[in-house]
Amino acid sequence: MKPVQSTLAALGLAGSALVALAAPRALSDPVVHWWYSPGLGLTPGTAIWLVYAGMAILCCAWLGLGRSLPSQRALLAIAVVWTLPLALAPPLFSRDIYSYLAQGTILHLGHNPYRTAPSALAALGAPHVLAAVSPFWRGTTAPYGPLFLGAISLIVAGVGSNLVAGVLLVRGMELVGLILLAAALPRLARALGSDPGRALWLAVLGPLTLLQLVAAGHNDLLMAGMLALGLALALSGWPLPAVAVCALAATVKLPALAGAGFIAVAWWRAERGAASRTRFAMAAAAIVVAVLGAVTLATGVGAAWVSSSLFSTPARVRLAITPATGIGYTAAWLLRTAGVAVSSRALEGVLVLIASGLAAAAGAVLLWRVRVVTVAAALGGFLALAAACGPAAWPWYFIWGLVSLAAVKGVQRSLALAFALAVASLVVKPNGILALPLGSAPAVLAVYAIAAVLALRAGSRRAAPVAAAAREGASPALARTS
Repeated sequence: MKPVQSTLAALGLAGSALVALAAPRALSDPVVHWWYSPGLGLTPGTAIWLVYAGMAILCCAWLGLGRSLPSQRALLAIAVVWTLPLALAPPLFSRDIYSYLAQGTILHLGHNPYRTAPSALAALGAPHVLAAVSPFWRGTTAPYGPLFLGAISLIVAGVGSNLVAGVLLVRGMELVGLILLAAALPRLARALGSDPGRALWLAVLGPLTLLQLVAAGHNDLLMAGMLALGLALALSGWPLPAVAVCALAATVKLPALAGAGFIAVAWWRAERGAASRTRFAMAAAAIVVAVLGAVTLATGVGAAWVSSSLFSTPARVRLAITPATGIGYTAAWLLRTAGVAVSSRALEGVLVLIASGLAAAAGAVLLWRVRVVTVAAALGGFLALAAACGPAAWPWYFIWGLVSLAAVKGVQRSLALAFALAVASLVVKPNGILALPLGSAPAVLAVYAIAAVLALRAGSRRAAPVAAAAREGASPALARTS
């Protein structure tokens, strides 16, 4: 590596290590006593500021590497050293991992986590596990896939109610997703004619991945890695195995099922003749049904996992950064200011339904138009839109779309995308609460509006030479170089 790249790698490691070092004191968890606790005499307030300092250092180092990109091998080595401290630290930015363990405990004890909430653990002999779950989620049934909860059940069988060991093993399972991303993204980028190193930089080394997925232990990382593997297999000429992998990823978290759908439709269109298309469609459908059915039978949860909890659970959270919530809250505030009585919660609910409908409609259009050459961009665009239009747009949900968009040539070099990923990694506090209160929704909407205007202007500037070339009968490439 060049000296500047080595310096940035060391800086990022320092940021990651600082986050991990201060985390036990910053969280001050009365239930889970982490396996290490540096005796530095830090107050919780000072430790929180050190966590933020480490996050900022990591983001700056990552942005710097984007300007001076090392080789793929060096990027993978940097990913390992930046990830290791966070993988050993207590769960940051979310307590969801304790909900995973609670739901896995319920399954291990012979109950169905899609019908039994963690609150039942007190009567089932696991009050210590229940105490670690956020009170907000104790009465909520599982919104995750059966393969994931089955794996958590196996972990619980091995560690019992030892929460520290459970967290480390769950996080180890999630890191399989990071390994899959590191293996699949370069292959996917080469198939799309883009830069493999930049794809790794965006989706594997990105602070949103390291902080909001690795440090938090979210299962989105495992789903994302499997989704990337599916796309890489498809673009390597193995569409049916790719459909199977994406269907399997959906049993971790349901959004991955979109990958199976987009891949199946794209390669169905590429088949020649009605008979070939029919055979391919039947094979793809049979694979999806077989994978989902096999996992459902193996875990013994029945069809209950495809329940309303998959969609209703996220709706319990109101976030200022969720577009539908922000618009509803702001509109209700303006109406009340004008003397019109209106419930912001009811208005937000209506807007979530409208946004979800628009996302579904856009997905249908993308699915109708998708081709093999556009499958990565179409799938990534839909998943990013689905994350934005859902009832709760947590920052890490955008990893769903980033998995494939990071390998798309026009997208992966966007400075705006890199800046957005860095900012998004900073908006959740170490305790898992959004740093922006609901009252900041009008300001957030203003930022969104400015960003949209700038994006439209940038798009218009890029489109102008192409339009001029079309009018003059010249090629766009010549127009851009003239």
